[in-house]
Amino acid sequence: MWDQQYQDCIQACKECIEACNVCFDSCLKEENVKMMAECIRLDRECSEICGLAVTAMQTNSQFVKQICGLCAEICESCGNECKQHDHEHCQRCADACFKCAEACRNMAS
Repeated sequence: MWDQQYQDCIQACKECIEACNVCFDSCLKEENVKMMAECIRLDRECSEICGLAVTAMQTNSQFVKQICGLCAEICESCGNECKQHDHEHCQRCADACFKCAEACRNMAS
């Protein structure tokens, strides 16, 4: 079960990285980029912490619970920001962030 939990969380993190990167890039192409600034910032931060969480799980880091706990918090923040925007890429990103936050919370507990 432990291996499956790692695999599920790693998959959720990878999907979140992809959604955040797509959202980041798409936000830069929006008409009012200034309005998207916080979304862009959180997309980058979320993508980076998800990458760190994947590495921590793959290398069986002794800090995996703490990293996944922080990852869950950042994913939740990013998801909450993205869901405020009507753009399809933001809504997809929010869904991926919330899914990842849940998987990371399970790893952290």
